[in-house]
Amino acid sequence: MTITITAFERSPDGGKGLARDTRVRWALEEAGQPYEVRLVSFRAMKEAAHLALHPFGQIPTFEEGELALFETGAIVLHIAERHPGLFPADANARARAVMWMFAALNTVEPPILEIVTVKFVEGDKPWKAERLSLVEDRVRARLTPLAARLGDAEWLDGGFSAGDLLMVSVLLRLRPSGLLNEFPSLAAYVARGEARPAYQRAFAAQLAINAAPAPPAPLLSAG
Repeated sequence: MTITITAFERSPDGGKGLARDTRVRWALEEAGQPYEVRLVSFRAMKEAAHLALHPFGQIPTFEEGELALFETGAIVLHIAERHPGLFPADANARARAVMWMFAALNTVEPPILEIVTVKFVEGDKPWKAERLSLVEDRVRARLTPLAARLGDAEWLDGGFSAGDLLMVSVLLRLRPSGLLNEFPSLAAYVARGEARPAYQRAFAAQLAINAAPAPPAPLLSAG
């Protein structure tokens, strides 16, 4: 059965790998699974056809036969459970990989996303600078124990897993802020993730979409 995912017709980040479809592309590339991409506009994301797949009107979605999923964590978990390459064979190590998946999305990512909110949603507020400072401190409070736990290891728990895939994807969002550079071990960890051939293929696929000429605007009737 053909796997189909959805992605932005035009990604807000210009194809720099921050849109969440990159995480799903990366997982499929690690698992060696071919897939097709259906591009959706911001308008189409809020229409009935897409809302039937994703009730919150976001991307990505995942379709394979009669199965339809949304939420990147659920999709990556499904791929890792269904195909080799993202989970270790040992049951305990596999459970720890799932643990790191949840840690990436539930513990590390939320304060990182607040930086985006402060800069782009609340950027005109008079208290922006003070709030940004508080948010950055909350991010540091997450990165400090994460860096300590990683130590000198290459990956979070032995070999590369879906836990590393999601953690690297989350940490990539910090690069524009400069905060990642305060934690050299984590910056190196992210660089190792980006260097993986599967990530390179996923990144190139998303970048190619955004580098292509924009589709023409629909013609409006004068009558």
